[in-house]
Amino acid sequence: MTTITSNLAKRVPWLDIDRWRATPGPFRVGAVILLAHALFALAGVFWTPYGFAEMGAGLPLSGASWQHPMGLDQIGRDVFSRFMHGAHIVLLLAFAGTILGMVAGTTLGLLSGYIGGWFDEVTQRIVEAMISIPFLALALVLIIAAGPALAGEPVLIVFVVGLVYAPRIARIARAAAMEIATREYVAVAELRGEGIWSIVFREILPNAANVLLVEFSLRLSYAPILIGALGFLGFGIRPPTPEWGLMISENRNLLIASPVTVFGPGLGLASLVIGFNLFTDGLSRMLGQRPVAGA
Repeated sequence: MTTITSNLAKRVPWLDIDRWRATPGPFRVGAVILLAHALFALAGVFWTPYGFAEMGAGLPLSGASWQHPMGLDQIGRDVFSRFMHGAHIVLLLAFAGTILGMVAGTTLGLLSGYIGGWFDEVTQRIVEAMISIPFLALALVLIIAAGPALAGEPVLIVFVVGLVYAPRIARIARAAAMEIATREYVAVAELRGEGIWSIVFREILPNAANVLLVEFSLRLSYAPILIGALGFLGFGIRPPTPEWGLMISENRNLLIASPVTVFGPGLGLASLVIGFNLFTDGLSRMLGQRPVAGA
């Protein structure tokens, strides 16, 4: 059995038990939590006990039971079914928005750090102006500016998350680029006559990968909070799509009559954020990088 496991680990490195045990504790705990969320979200895509918008699944405001583990809301919708369906929505919005912000912020930051001069001055003034605005306030301004035609659309939420995070990511990428740009291999690439884009993406980006990977993980841990806050305030996904923040908002008046309808999505959102944070902490230890919390 040991031989089989050893041979399998050689073919599939991430199945190496010894390597897994050598990783930091927070990384392992966070990875397990995130894997559980991913499996739960995948299950919610293909099956739920009831339709997420199905009314009359039972007596409205009924408490938790074997048939309805999270009770029913005020119009008789099964909260557990909505919770399951909403899991993949939160993950997809968080990943898509963070990836968009990562692409935009990394590109801008690396170019700014390498080119310098007036381009760096102009971009950094814009970046600093956007960073000075709190996350949620900037997101609300962007949503309002988009107008009612796009209100509640997933693409708008992704765009908002990406634009809110891009300036902060750009600042980290710029700092990494300024440090890497002084190294010999960059000077050699310049002497070979390589262009700016080639130097930035072939010489600087690979050497800034560890910093940017930790930054991506950190921003990804904040994304569910921002998305949930927008949904709670009524600026997120359009009902009846069951985004977790929206579910908390819809059922907050039932906190006394049926608290499980609020605790379910609330605990789901909290555990997802905790999982991302533990994963990021462990990843930063493994890569020798320190995440810039609160940046």
